[in-house]
Amino acid sequence: MSDQKRPYRMRRRAELEELTRRRITESAVELHEELGPARTSIAAIAERAGVRRSTVYRHFPTEDALFDACSSHWRAANPPPDPSVWATIDDPAERTSSALRDLYAFYGRTQDMYSSLLRDELVVPPVHRRLRDFYRYLDTIEDALMAGRGLRGRAARRARAAIGHALAFTTWRSLTHEQGLGDTDAVALMCMLVETAARMASALSAPSAGGSRR
Repeated sequence: MSDQKRPYRMRRRAELEELTRRRITESAVELHEELGPARTSIAAIAERAGVRRSTVYRHFPTEDALFDACSSHWRAANPPPDPSVWATIDDPAERTSSALRDLYAFYGRTQDMYSSLLRDELVVPPVHRRLRDFYRYLDTIEDALMAGRGLRGRAARRARAAIGHALAFTTWRSLTHEQGLGDTDAVALMCMLVETAARMASALSAPSAGGSRR
């Protein structure tokens, strides 16, 4: 009889271990969002999860292991907008507007976590390493919004700088929190910046009517 029960007990133990691991992960994510990673201790995670500190270390023996689990869990619950959707829009201005609307809405939903992560980026190395993926994601959007503008060299750098500024989380937070704009007005203002920068860059790089540029 005991031999028949052993597989059940092992399966049940594995399920409980997985539930404990998930509870620890969720507790860490909540504290990272509320306090920031720099102020989140293993003791605080253990207390919120209702386990011992040794249990946290047993499931996550290193800081990187804990951050990997937290990042995967949080990203699964908060997927960012898909840049491939905007790539199907031919008009660069319309593409920029669509991208900023979606991105600013995403920022609104995730502002507490990104505020905490960006604040602690320089003092918590695992945060710095994982934010690289976020910055690469923004680079991908920059490329999508530059496509079809026909700009090169210095003109392209000016337009890209305007786009990069518009995409930044800190820009959205400044416009909506410090300047009091709603997302709609913030998007309109940044679209105006980007399209003005693109037109100026194009005009400055074009040959004058009287002859070629020197």
